[in-house]
Amino acid sequence: MLSLSFTPLIPWPVIAGLGVLVAIFVVLAFVARGRTAVLRALALGLVLLAIANPSLVREDREPVKDIAAIVVDRSGSQSLGDRPAMTDTVRAELQRRFGSLTNIEPRFIDVPDAKDGDDGTKLFTALSQGLADVPPDRLAGVVMLTDGVVHDIPANVAALGIKAPLHVLVTGHPDERDRQIKLIEAPRFGIVGRDLTIRAEVMERGGTGSATVTVRRDGEEIGRRTFPTGQPFSLTTKIEHGGPNVVEIEVEPLPGELTTINNRAVLPIEGIREKLRVLLVSGEPHQGERTWRNLLKSDANVDLVHFTILRPPEKQDGTPISELSLIAFPTRELFVQKIKDFDLIIFDRYANQSVLPSAYFDNIVRYVRDGGALLIAAGPEFASSASLARTRLSQILPGEPNGRVVEQPYKAALTGTGTRHPVTRALPGSEASPPAWGDWLRIVSAQTKPGIQPILQGPNALPLLALSREDKGRVALLLSDHAWLWARGYQEGGPYLDLLRRLGHWLMKEPALEEEALRAQTTGHGREVRVERQTMAETTEPVTVKGPTGPERTLTLTAGEPGLFSTTFEATELGLHTLRSGSLIAFVSVGPPNPRELTDVFSDTERLKALAEGTGGSIRRLADAGGSTVVPRLQAVRSGRLAGADWIGFRPSDSAVIRGVEVYPLALGLWALVALAGAVLAMWLVEGRRGRVA
Repeated sequence: MLSLSFTPLIPWPVIAGLGVLVAIFVVLAFVARGRTAVLRALALGLVLLAIANPSLVREDREPVKDIAAIVVDRSGSQSLGDRPAMTDTVRAELQRRFGSLTNIEPRFIDVPDAKDGDDGTKLFTALSQGLADVPPDRLAGVVMLTDGVVHDIPANVAALGIKAPLHVLVTGHPDERDRQIKLIEAPRFGIVGRDLTIRAEVMERGGTGSATVTVRRDGEEIGRRTFPTGQPFSLTTKIEHGGPNVVEIEVEPLPGELTTINNRAVLPIEGIREKLRVLLVSGEPHQGERTWRNLLKSDANVDLVHFTILRPPEKQDGTPISELSLIAFPTRELFVQKIKDFDLIIFDRYANQSVLPSAYFDNIVRYVRDGGALLIAAGPEFASSASLARTRLSQILPGEPNGRVVEQPYKAALTGTGTRHPVTRALPGSEASPPAWGDWLRIVSAQTKPGIQPILQGPNALPLLALSREDKGRVALLLSDHAWLWARGYQEGGPYLDLLRRLGHWLMKEPALEEEALRAQTTGHGREVRVERQTMAETTEPVTVKGPTGPERTLTLTAGEPGLFSTTFEATELGLHTLRSGSLIAFVSVGPPNPRELTDVFSDTERLKALAEGTGGSIRRLADAGGSTVVPRLQAVRSGRLAGADWIGFRPSDSAVIRGVEVYPLALGLWALVALAGAVLAMWLVEGRRGRVA
């Protein structure tokens, strides 16, 4: 291929200025000398041409194929119904048909479901990345094989950034039907023990106008009602515990609907305790009393009510009541009227001195069995005739004293059960033998009830801390009043904060301290999920995992710390996963709780229509009226329309790769000098002859 090229010796604006001067000179020459000025114009023109430095350029070009991009949507909505099979069929057929277009090379760009986040389907982003190495003039056309649910559609053709036709082949069917739950008001936090209102709406296409909605909390069904579709409704649920409370709202499926994945909305609600109300009753002033008070007052979430018995009823010294500055112990108000307002009751070295009638102990028993918590921090009085074990509380206490108090230095130690229990497992210092903490000096000798294993023990394996469950409530018995020695740093102290706080949290049913628990959470690395199984047994059962749509799979857990087994797995799909181990159930939501990809699942030919037609392309459904898949013909078109009723066109560009270039200067060399000299000589001869004739 030959072409003319200029490489001026001086800038073009200077050459243009010289050209203007030459033109003026030539005009004046014509006026003064007539037609003989043509030779002067020719000579000056040759000088200007030499300055412009023209060259003949010969290029050796090798034709190359144009590129046709085929973007294949493999997102979540493309996995519904018969769309996967339709997509595979059409992709294979397109690949076969491109074989007949010898000057066009197909480039398939598969766009999988998003691994992280909730970005939806981004076909145009994938198109841009897939064509990053393709010059714009080599792009003959773009085919998008999708259901039309795309979330990064450019605003217009200019923003698209390509000059080739865009053809959209839409999977799915126009008569699709589906039903889904849409959350309108979904609180992320709730106060433990209070009701929470959730607003939602059942949306459907091709439905019946009403649907039954089932509500579950942590896998347990708590309600079932029928609501009209297309209208918001309200649901009320109670936050039962601190930490994650997983609320599921599920609507019954329609016959033949696209998918049932979006029939369920998952709402993880973080349970927050507003204020923990604790009643601390100290039977007498002692060194450990301030330890309990300081510990409870240091927590801003604890509302502490503390009474110390300074003047028991049997103490009668004749002092007039009017001269005493003591507050009367409001027993009726605390143990009858407001007992249910407390989350935890602590008796610290309390002896039964007829301050509380027997009926009040019955109230405490009922309070515990209805879900309350009781902690007995015992001293020598627990082994006496005034022991709380001799009241009606005995039926819920995990141990019974035998009347002896052992006073000798000893180190509190974890029992076999204690090494696995979350209250005492891995207490700082417990890894050493003997434990690396200070001595206690007193313990009340007692025996635990059948079936109850202490988690801390003292000298001669005497039980030191025992826990039990009573119906819905919990009871703890600490058989020593010397925890304050750790707080005071005696013999370098011990982990009293860890121990007493864990004990209080266990009593108030914090999920992290349950003896038998199954937990799962995403790790933050893609779709990786970590599974933990807390158990008091030596071994644990495998865990079964069921995804939103996939089959169940079984996980084998490995032992870590005593009583704690764990493993990780990679989730294959987004959405709520259900985990089961025996009677335990846990949930983990991978990705967004309600993915954007499944918010609108209907195939659509309108979203991309304006963009496709603006590029000269087309948009069409692949399924005909009979349900068969029809793939349009492929055709190379150099001009005119780029789509027809049964075909789509691609515009070839005749692109080529330059293999070699030869340049032939026209204004340099001997022949150019001869042409310029000839023009000057001719001008001299003609003008000289004219002068002689004149």
